[in-house]
Amino acid sequence: MLLSKGFEIEMYTGTPAGEIVGLSDRIVANLNGFVREPDSRNVEYTTPPLCQYEKLLCELVRPRHELRQYLRGLGNYTLIPGSTLALGPVDRFYRSDPGNPYHSYIEQTYGTTVVTASVHINIGIADPELLMRACRLVRVEAPLYLALTASSPFLGGQVTGSHSSRWQVFPKTPAQVPLFTSHIHHIQWMEEQLAAGTMQNVRHLWSSVRPNGDRRPYNLNRLELRICDLISDPVALLAVTALIEARLIQLMQNPGLDPLVMSTFPTDSRNADLVALTDANEAAAAKHSLDAELRHWQDGRPIVAQDWIQQLYEEVWPIAKANGIGCFLSPVKKILREGNEAQRWLRQHEAGQSIPQVVQGAIAEVASSEALLARELCEPCAA
Repeated sequence: MLLSKGFEIEMYTGTPAGEIVGLSDRIVANLNGFVREPDSRNVEYTTPPLCQYEKLLCELVRPRHELRQYLRGLGNYTLIPGSTLALGPVDRFYRSDPGNPYHSYIEQTYGTTVVTASVHINIGIADPELLMRACRLVRVEAPLYLALTASSPFLGGQVTGSHSSRWQVFPKTPAQVPLFTSHIHHIQWMEEQLAAGTMQNVRHLWSSVRPNGDRRPYNLNRLELRICDLISDPVALLAVTALIEARLIQLMQNPGLDPLVMSTFPTDSRNADLVALTDANEAAAAKHSLDAELRHWQDGRPIVAQDWIQQLYEEVWPIAKANGIGCFLSPVKKILREGNEAQRWLRQHEAGQSIPQVVQGAIAEVASSEALLARELCEPCAA
């Protein structure tokens, strides 16, 4: 049985030339389903939780199609792929809601390091202890999902040296987050952070993975993977999601996959050792994505991200096939074969294109592919 899945998609708006322009106030006022981020250059939409991938594809494409039509009505505006301010400027915060005190705190504390675009993947798990176990497994494997989705090699008109410049600069908060051993552990830890002021509110847990729900941390119903860069291709996003879901189904079938159970690190320091290993893996994946040398959470052995993902793919393929989502999982192979967006853009740049040319080409390519998807999907879905 498939789990429910939903997405929070953050995107930049701007011109076909790659200039990012803040339009979120007008978008939120005139289009249903869109919400503002602290900086007006971002806008976000959320898909409803659904089990079927075919319906999810429609829900991913339709709002973007409507947003593109609205932007064209405003002027020569479009959506800009990637997860950082690729062409700049990076030194100024453009407030979307000047009267919001939480936004004031974010601007004053973090500046433009938080002005990034990404996709948050939410997967429904109602049982709180199963949810904690799922968060532990996805947390230690989150660097693999970053490696698949990296799309931010440029910042402020420069090559940064990182495939995910977003995750290199993004301020993970609090700085140290353990693997939660139980729901009670999560509640107690959250209450401690709020009392100490290391978190401003229950939303201020900015880690690669977090449990989420209607009344955090008490009522929880989903796992939220926050590490992924923005994936422009909805089919690729569904492939990454299918890999996560198949892995979680595998965990449900085999609870021993729990890192706190299966890891061979010393018992008394296992939690801290796994967190340190995962933090290092995240940094390596942010820098080199699929080419990064990581350390496996089971025993610390070195393994290249691409090889680890390939092994994971082969391990969960029978589960995906048995649950009818093999066709949605299979595009992972294309990412492994051709590279993620960051790698493809860097190859174009190394072949002689300027950064603006690469960005402008990506804008046009994504617009064209989305128009094709919208023609194929949106009318049938609406009927």
